[in-house]
This record gives sequence, C-alpha cells and structure tokens, in this order.
Amino acid sequence: MARISHLVRRGSAYSARIRVPLDLVEIVGKRELVKALGTTEEAEAKRRLYPVIANWQREFDDLRARRALVPADRDHAVWDHYTATLDRDDEARAKLPGDAEIEAERAAVIAKAERGEIASTDPLVIFDATLDLKVKQSAGELAAEARKVKLAELRKHLSKGETALIAHEVDDYLHRNRLLVDRGTPDWISLARHMMRAEIEALERTLERDRGDYSGQPADPLVKPAIGQRREAARPGETIMEIFEVFARENKRGVAKDRIDQCRRDIGTFVEIVGASFPLAKITKAEVREWKQLLMQYPVKATETKAFEGMTIRQIVKANAQIGKPVIADRTVNRYLSSLSAFLSWAVDNGYLDRNPVEKLMLKKESKTPTFPFNTEQLVTLFNSPWFTGCKCADEWRNVAKPGPVLIRDHRYWVPLIMLFSGARPGEIGQLAVSDVRQQHGH
Repeated sequence: MARISHLVRRGSAYSARIRVPLDLVEIVGKRELVKALGTTEEAEAKRRLYPVIANWQREFDDLRARRALVPADRDHAVWDHYTATLDRDDEARAKLPGDAEIEAERAAVIAKAERGEIASTDPLVIFDATLDLKVKQSAGELAAEARKVKLAELRKHLSKGETALIAHEVDDYLHRNRLLVDRGTPDWISLARHMMRAEIEALERTLERDRGDYSGQPADPLVKPAIGQRREAARPGETIMEIFEVFARENKRGVAKDRIDQCRRDIGTFVEIVGASFPLAKITKAEVREWKQLLMQYPVKATETKAFEGMTIRQIVKANAQIGKPVIADRTVNRYLSSLSAFLSWAVDNGYLDRNPVEKLMLKKESKTPTFPFNTEQLVTLFNSPWFTGCKCADEWRNVAKPGPVLIRDHRYWVPLIMLFSGARPGEIGQLAVSDVRQQHGH
C-alpha cells in the first residue's frame, strides 16, 4: 500500500501526525501533534486516520476563528462590563456600615474610655483607639472619592489611548470567553477602549447613586444592551464530537461500524460550520439549514480532490464556484442530514436537546428513473464476454475484457449469475453465507 500524508509508523504500530500551523504554534504550545491509532495494520490505520486529522483541522479552524473579534463580541463585552461594574457597586454599598453599626462602634469607644482603657492624652493613642470608628464613619465618603478619582483617570487614559486601567478586565473577558486575542493587537486595543467607555458610563451612574438617583441611563451610544448572538463555548468534554463518541460507543441500534464511521465524517462537516467548541444544546434549525444549503453546493469527491486539499466546506463550495465540479445528489445530501438526525435524536432521548432540529429539513426524494430489463440479445452478449468465457488476465482491469485462457470464478462470476436466476439485488447477494449455498442433483 502507498504511504499517505499524516500516517507514520513507530515500531509495528501506526500513529497520526500533523504539523501545527505556524500561526497557532504559540497557542497550542507544540509544533506537531501525534496520536496513536491503536493498530498495526496499515489498512485499518488509514481508515482510523481521517477522523483524527479532521478533528485536528476543526480545532485549528476554531482557534483561528477565536483570534479575531466579531462585532457581537465587543457588544457583549461592553454591556457585560457596564452591568458588572454596577453590580459590584451594589455589593460594595451593601457592605457599607449603617448608622446603627456606627453608633455601636461609638458606644464601644466611649465604654473603653469609661473603663480607663484610653487613659493617655497622646494623639497617637487616641487615634489608634478610635481608628475603627473613623473608618466606619468615612467609608462611604472614601468609596465615593475613589470612584471620582478613577472616573477622572479613565477619562484621561481614554483621551491619551492608554489602557493600563482596563487591561486586566479585557484579559479576563477574553479568557472567560475563550477568545485568543493578543495584547497590543488592533482587536485588543479596540476592545479595551470600548470597555473603558462602558466603565466611565457605569461610574457616572455610581455618582448619581451617591445623590440618591438610580434612574440614570447610559449617554454613550456605544453602551447599550447587546443584541447579537453571544459566541458559545461548550464545557470540556461536552463538544459535539466528544458527545458523538458517547453515542458511537452506546450504539443503541447496533449500527454497523462502517456506518458509524460514515456518520462521524458526515457530522464532521457540520462541525466545520458551527465550530469545534459549539455546544450541542445550542444547535438550532438555523445552523442545520446553513449546512444543508452548503451541502447542496458541495462537489462530488471533494475530499479526494487535490484542488480542495486542506479546505473547509465553506472554502470548498466557494472554490468550486470557479472550478465547476458536479455537486453531490440530493439523496447524498439527505444521507448527511440523516447522519446528523440520528445523532441528535439520540441526544434528545438523553437530555442534551429538547427537540431534533433536523426534523422537516430533509430534501424531497428524487423520483426514480425507470429501469428496463435486459433483452435476450443483450444477455447473450454479456454472458459470452471474456468475463465469463475466459480473459487475458483476471487481476488487471484493462485485460479482463480481452479474450484469454484465464477463467474468472470468484464473486464477479457468481453474482451476475445469481442475479439472473433469482432477481436479487447485489447488496442482498453480497450478504449470502456459504451455508446458503446448496447442491441439488449435481447443481
């Protein structure tokens, strides 16, 4: 067998190997990825290779997608920071000492003086004894002054393009939302400035609250509730393909392994659309509909075409608009949809989803082209061909049709004959066992 890309042999066992794209090496932390395929058979290794490489490619695509911010990311960051700042202000105000607590502390100081515990007239001794009372009495004023100072500094920094006061908040937001944007890049600086404006608006509200006014609204048009869809990220172990592997192991209906592998490949193209970290529970008809529309433009044997090597389904469809390869049939599109539907039906049964979003999205079945039986003359021509009477070579396709002394007596000889006398289809005949063959009267 010919060697193929990404397949390596270590001792007697095979592994998958891929080089990490240069732009992702720092994020991944490695220059190449290697995974054992768990077999010493080359044919089996090739079969297991595709899902591993496809999964790595999807992860690379997802990492690249998370290196660039979309408008919805900024909108959510701005509103989240604005509301979080106000929430922190609410919590801080709730912890401020009230009048009763201040009076209790004053009474405690007076009691100490009466017991003679504050006997000295030294100012430092008196200051130390009354420190807790002074802290409680001035806590509100100190907090208000701190907010005023920070508001003034934020305005200065915003005008000068400085980001030091907001940098930790920006990095925290990016980390929580698994966005891989480096400091100093245009996207990072833009997000920092957006979040500074959000905090300035929130601090303005806190100063209004100091005056007892809780009715204020943002004046900056940038600071408003986000309406774009928030970028979702599945929790570790709960990505679509990780949950698919649970489905594959359970295999409730006893589906053949080849069909499971086919489902894995089909669903892999769907994951290319939504991203490797997209939560299963967030799949809707919108994502399935977009995938179906791309499949209807997907070229035949795209993964085997060198011109499409390394491309995602979106890139393949776009490239094929110029190349012009024929696209897959509607029944093949339905096979992809059927693979996803079977998995999502299982997901509904197991509580991952409320309903199957593939329902009612299948394409209309193609009308069958009428078939006609062979006539006698055609059958005589077929069964008098070298395939049945003797060919030049049974192992080379170009020589099968040439007359010669070699008699083909394997499945290629028997399947057409059984079809002729039984009317059974090739798939049915292919499932016959040796025990199904009987000899009667020498035949």
